[in-house]
Amino acid sequence: MKQIINIKRAYEPGSPDDGFRIYIDRLWPRGLSHETFHYDWWDKDIAPSTELREWFHANPQTEWMEFEKRYRQELLSNPAFTNLKKMINGKAKVTLLYSSHDTVRNNAVVLRQLLVSDNHSWQN
Repeated sequence: MKQIINIKRAYEPGSPDDGFRIYIDRLWPRGLSHETFHYDWWDKDIAPSTELREWFHANPQTEWMEFEKRYRQELLSNPAFTNLKKMINGKAKVTLLYSSHDTVRNNAVVLRQLLVSDNHSWQN
């Protein structure tokens, strides 16, 4: 089975096409209520560490490549990443939800790339 992993801002309306919705940030999305924001799973530990997030937010345009490298390192040694892979195993469609305003440079982009590149080694 081919798995589709999408990313989407948490502020965009949910859709049945999203499949299994996973919120991947450490902090709750500002301005969204718990009653209206739909997600199927949330583990704060899948997000970048507080230290990494604060470091990146200081210079997001100039530090993107270093952020990618550091976040990948965090994920590869993070039990939450292993749990996430187990959680999505067998799901045809998954959407990673993030709250960043930057749709190009955010943790969902890095996480998706890692999941897609690692897909063959853990899914069956």
